[in-house]
Amino acid sequence: MDNYLKRADQVFARINQLAAISEHEQGITRTFGTEAFLQGSRQVFLWMQQAGLDTRIDNIGNVRGRIISSNPDAKTFVIASHIDTVVNAGKFDGPLGVLMGLDLLEQLVENRVSLPFHIELIAFSDEEGVRFHTTYLGSKVVTGAFDTSLLNKTDHAGNTLSSVITGMGGAINLLSHDAIAPQNWLGYYEIHIEQGPVLYERNIPVAIVTAIAGQKRVEITFTGMAGHAGTVPMDMRKDALCAAAEFVLMVQQYALANKTNMVATVGKLEVINSASNVIPGKVVCSLDLRSADGSMLEKAYQYINKFAEEIAKKHDTVTVFNLIQHSNSSTCDDNLNNNLRNSILNSGIELVELVSGAGHDAVPISQVSPVSMLFVRCYKGISHNPLEDAEIQDVAAAIQVSEKFIKTLIDQYH
Repeated sequence: MDNYLKRADQVFARINQLAAISEHEQGITRTFGTEAFLQGSRQVFLWMQQAGLDTRIDNIGNVRGRIISSNPDAKTFVIASHIDTVVNAGKFDGPLGVLMGLDLLEQLVENRVSLPFHIELIAFSDEEGVRFHTTYLGSKVVTGAFDTSLLNKTDHAGNTLSSVITGMGGAINLLSHDAIAPQNWLGYYEIHIEQGPVLYERNIPVAIVTAIAGQKRVEITFTGMAGHAGTVPMDMRKDALCAAAEFVLMVQQYALANKTNMVATVGKLEVINSASNVIPGKVVCSLDLRSADGSMLEKAYQYINKFAEEIAKKHDTVTVFNLIQHSNSSTCDDNLNNNLRNSILNSGIELVELVSGAGHDAVPISQVSPVSMLFVRCYKGISHNPLEDAEIQDVAAAIQVSEKFIKTLIDQYH
């Protein structure tokens, strides 16, 4: 274990070095295409080069390092996570998986391991979707599923995605060339902090991910009539905020009634032209629905949509549902997970299996490749927050499990 702790210490040192690169002095923010993001990418590129990997940055800004197999018919096994962040992020969400993957490949190079397949480490450029409100830009390019209509999307400053990619040095017309063809995928492995409290509460370092919940992100608008707070009688108002408030509570109650199968969150509420002496005439809010059961996800969406209309009618307002984003649930591969289970048990760790409520790059990858994920315990399950933390002993355990997992795959395909 001492060797794994030493390697974990190196992973932590790199995580801290990357965390020092941020758009803001306070906290950690590296959104797609910013100078801080580019500086972080260059640092990861340098580490991959120093490890002896065949390294490049592709046209969407993914940093990619390969170990090439001598097998002429070799497929590619990808180890990956992302290096972009939310605003005021923690330092482990994304980079932990990239830098643990780097450690694994460094050992393979150092020990001159003969590979029956190529291994490619990828630091995805945009998983969080903060700047352009669309997730998985990097991984969708690698799978060949990038939607070119997104190139016209703009950020808050009016910059198009196309111009940002070009400004980073990418070539729009070559994005499709950066995909790994479906027939060339062997598998995918992602290491990530759990972003939930199960492992922390049970004091277990790692867990297998069995599935990733599907998501629907919706923008809901309630429109009534703005009016003077002192002159419009209570029973003659068309108060959009009252409708929105009832909607928020309805979403909570519905999700609680179905808590074994789904979660639902209203995380954003905007009162248009708000003032203390004005009856709210228009309110825009968000809705985040998640479930590993695709039919449950659709049922919840339809139910909440219908109920929102009833609430709007009750308050003499109008509601509009706008589906912003949808991703299907994904199931992790049985063969890869069996190898991962054995690797955990052979490391003397209790086996825990979890469904991920958070989305990951494994979601788009699952459309072209078998996928697997390993969760690492994090402090109180906190994520997307500067308090996000992990312990070196847990990272050492994750390195041990992952190394056994990769060795099992190498032995299987030799």
